[in-house]
Amino acid sequence: MQIGIVGLPFSGKSTLFQAITRTHIDPASLSRGEAHQGVVKVPDVRLEKLTEFFSPKKTVHATIEFVDVVGLKKGESGSTQFTTNFLGNVKNVDAMVQVVRLFADPSVPHPDGSVDMMRDIATFETEFILADLGMLENRIDKIRKQLQKLQDEALKRELPLLERCHGFLEQEKPLRDQEFTKEELVMLRTYQLLTLKPMLIALNLDETQQATAAQAVADVAAKKAGTQTKVLAFFGKIDMEMSELSAEEAKAFMGEYGITESALDTLIRESYLLLGLQSFLTAGEDECRAWTIRKGMTAQESAGVIHSDFYNKFIRAEVVHYDDLVAAGGSFAKTKEAGVWRLEGKEYIVKDGDIISVRHS
Repeated sequence: MQIGIVGLPFSGKSTLFQAITRTHIDPASLSRGEAHQGVVKVPDVRLEKLTEFFSPKKTVHATIEFVDVVGLKKGESGSTQFTTNFLGNVKNVDAMVQVVRLFADPSVPHPDGSVDMMRDIATFETEFILADLGMLENRIDKIRKQLQKLQDEALKRELPLLERCHGFLEQEKPLRDQEFTKEELVMLRTYQLLTLKPMLIALNLDETQQATAAQAVADVAAKKAGTQTKVLAFFGKIDMEMSELSAEEAKAFMGEYGITESALDTLIRESYLLLGLQSFLTAGEDECRAWTIRKGMTAQESAGVIHSDFYNKFIRAEVVHYDDLVAAGGSFAKTKEAGVWRLEGKEYIVKDGDIISVRHS
């Protein structure tokens, strides 16, 4: 899974990227418009507990790749516009985090002269909508010309869908929060439409704004939240400082500021919820690992995440839930005695925290 971090200059998006990936960006690379990538482990206390039980040769966390997407410029009218590099990078991500500045700092002036969170959010949304409108108009025009020559059934189904999407965008409604069937979404995703991608709006505050963070989130959520648009708050400078501390030091540091969750933990939790993701686990003496899947996936589909051969040659899945294994003291034998270990067929819907062993031919 790849998540793009976007935001206006001096919004704190690169600070967030560096804090969650524990990396340092060369300032010169920012001026060159280079995108930066970093892979982070998905924290999972269940995986740590399984490691205690089995003492495996290796423990493998699920991962998320974050991309610090740069490439904004001022147009002739003074408005913010996307560069070709920006559009190319952001089209490939599964979801976006838009960092919105709420902190005031005279030493770091806002590019538009003042801090206004709703204006900044609208700046990005407008450019996303314009980019999608341009792409859809070209595609609709092409389909109409093709249908004049050949009555293709697939194109006949595609045209009204694209026209409906065009209508939403003309009303300044992003596609991510509109209703589509599964079949329609499969068709639309081939176009990598920007407003169709799930969006996390991340409000960047400083340490003096802790008391107002919840209200700021509520204010934005009241206007922007939807099925695929969520709002959260983080404290960029604090998270940047915590990223340079050990786990114990960071925990104490958070306690001093009254923060219960780091930006990384918040982003991953909200990203999983937004994208409808969950984890199942595999455990044994060789390896304990967390695997990321979409909610609703079957045992056979989940087996295919481990290896394509497991999907093609799937027979059964041995399944026990993490909670049941913990209750049995980490013993698979005791889970069988308790009747909570079971065999499931290919249509079984995997649950978050299931521990699975795949039987295959």
